[in-house]
Amino acid sequence: MAKRDYYEVLGVGRDTDPGAIKRAYRNLAMQYHPDRNPGNGAAAEKMKEVNEAYAVLCDPHKRHLYDMYGHAGLEGYTQEDIFGGVDFGSLFREFGFGFGNGIFDGLFGRRASGRRGPRRGADLRYDLSVTLEEVALGVEKTIEIPRVSACSSCNGTGAQSDGLETCHRCKGAGQIVKEQRSGYSVVRQITVCAECRGRGKIVKKACEDCQGKGMVETKRDLKIDVPAGADTGYNVRVESEGEAGTDGIPGDLYVVVNVERHPLFERHGDDIYIQHDIPFVTAALGGGEQVPGLGGDVKVDIAEGTQTGAVVRVPGQGMPRLGKRGRGDQYIVLRVVTPTDLTREEKELIRQFQEVRQKRDRGKHAKDKKV
Repeated sequence: MAKRDYYEVLGVGRDTDPGAIKRAYRNLAMQYHPDRNPGNGAAAEKMKEVNEAYAVLCDPHKRHLYDMYGHAGLEGYTQEDIFGGVDFGSLFREFGFGFGNGIFDGLFGRRASGRRGPRRGADLRYDLSVTLEEVALGVEKTIEIPRVSACSSCNGTGAQSDGLETCHRCKGAGQIVKEQRSGYSVVRQITVCAECRGRGKIVKKACEDCQGKGMVETKRDLKIDVPAGADTGYNVRVESEGEAGTDGIPGDLYVVVNVERHPLFERHGDDIYIQHDIPFVTAALGGGEQVPGLGGDVKVDIAEGTQTGAVVRVPGQGMPRLGKRGRGDQYIVLRVVTPTDLTREEKELIRQFQEVRQKRDRGKHAKDKKV
């Protein structure tokens, strides 16, 4: 079953501020929390959906990915990645709820004990500029990507080969579990160990290459295929080319295409438009014209009496249809140009033309009057 839109789940708009998102979540939590719906499986499922939506939308980075790519932007994220950094325990205590045994597991889809799972690295975005001619044919581009990756010397641990020790505070679990009894109930609070930051190990001898960070900045050349017909906003997802996570699981790279403005053509979907000047003689008498096209000049026929603003359509001379057969069309917007450097002879010919036209019009007017 397809996931619902997170904004729809919380009943908020896409421009809603974080404070309003928290208030919307609070209202839904008050309605569906298991403490208020004991034994109600439907409410528990609804609460899981609400929790996931809030975990994504309250985090600026995850919300940005979701706004750009929808649920696809969070593909590869584990449950730990989705809910990481959200202290639901504090939230529910703020709302007046406690955690009983098993409720934490059911709500967040993760084990209440044991070590935290691997954390996925951040996704990266690269804006790639291409020309209209390049996307008319499709193009392969080589880009240089700076990114943070796991240090090869220490395999991302940040320590020398003998430089890791088990965390004395959490005993290697990566979590601190606190239980408080109240009458016949037990309130269990699980938090990430602040000493080792959930890793269960502490660096005692730092790696010399990464100075204990476990990550180093590298650069890599990648070849990106931009398909024919791609437009501004088209993105290419390159799996595992984002930043490495704390346990080596990398995020993805999103290459977002930007088609540069063309000096002659204006693109509208799969169609292209161009403005073309024609001599007033051609406009009056008709004739053939060579007009620039994406694949070279195209010949068009100009009808007699063409006026400025007339449009000529050339089928199949536009952009390729992305992922489909065929191409769009080319539209030529004509503009009749009046000469400004007439010679004396040319002016005399135009005056003669004017006299002939006036004589014809007078004759036509007299004929219409008799009728």
